[in-house]
Amino acid sequence: MIAIDIDETTFTAELHEDRAPESVAAVREFLPLESELMHVRWSGIATWINIDEIDLPEIPRENHTVYPSRGDLLLYPGYRNEQEILLPCGSTCFKSPAGELAGNHFATVDATAEELREVERATLRDGVHDVEIREIDS
Repeated sequence: MIAIDIDETTFTAELHEDRAPESVAAVREFLPLESELMHVRWSGIATWINIDEIDLPEIPRENHTVYPSRGDLLLYPGYRNEQEILLPCGSTCFKSPAGELAGNHFATVDATAEELREVERATLRDGVHDVEIREIDS
């Protein structure tokens, strides 16, 4: 399990070690992560964390999708664009100026539709928010 702290709110997420083992292992290597959560520019109702400064190992496409469901955390290792973690908060098609992207679905956030939609609205309304992702005991 991981915890995602966004301002004063904490969400938990189940890691998908069986479906995305290399992605989960790579994420565990750089946790805890303190960064900024931003509204997406291209993908719809979602937020993202730039992780370009992290030296990721080569990660294959595993459990990857262009159309994640609300709460599906995606790791994008930077195949055609910058490295990032995508947090879909509603209808999302993962894309960039390079076109559609397929990210590895490595965890699922335990949150209601309204809670996630409020995260997206806050980043759209107020700009960047502090975020921390850390591993926790399940």
